[in-house]
Amino acid sequence: MHTSRIPTLETRRLVLRGPAPEDYPDFKATFSSYRSRFMGGPLNRYESWMLYAAEIGHWNIRGYGMWMIHDKKTDETFGMAGGWFPAGWPEQEIAWIIWPEKGGHGYALEATHAARGYFYRELGWEGAVSYIDPKNLDSIRLAERLGAKKDHDAATIDGNDAVYRHPAPETLKSGQLADGIEMEIDHYCDPLFQPKGFPLD
Repeated sequence: MHTSRIPTLETRRLVLRGPAPEDYPDFKATFSSYRSRFMGGPLNRYESWMLYAAEIGHWNIRGYGMWMIHDKKTDETFGMAGGWFPAGWPEQEIAWIIWPEKGGHGYALEATHAARGYFYRELGWEGAVSYIDPKNLDSIRLAERLGAKKDHDAATIDGNDAVYRHPAPETLKSGQLADGIEMEIDHYCDPLFQPKGFPLD
């Protein structure tokens, strides 16, 4: 799938588009920083370049991948969210990362909720997991807010990650969980909302 054919998703505040060359500096800065410590980083310049090339290539190989998260008004990038299933992964993963200075505004929640809905609705996924470092408490909280639950019996990538299993499409259709996620996103969309004490994205 050529990057020009990657679908675009829109949410209340965000536009999710395929990764483009002009997005690379933000990606490199994040994966070269302490922020990426739970995702194999910090990476050197070569490693960052290879991973970004893999992000783009994943769309061509799998037909899905990670979107770049853009602000709908300014087009500024906030991070990435989407699907990830490289060689050696036991199951299809839903993953995300927010740039260091953009956390705490619900961008990952909003983007990941939209990405998961696309995979379930358009690609027929029957479920997904997220592989999370047990020390990455922010991502664990986000997975739980998305309705994912720790699966102690699921295969891990290398034995050092926790597996959080996302609810099946039918579970999300029941309304209560999906409505709760939408309500939290509505709060973040309110310019007067001050999420004191809320978990980061």
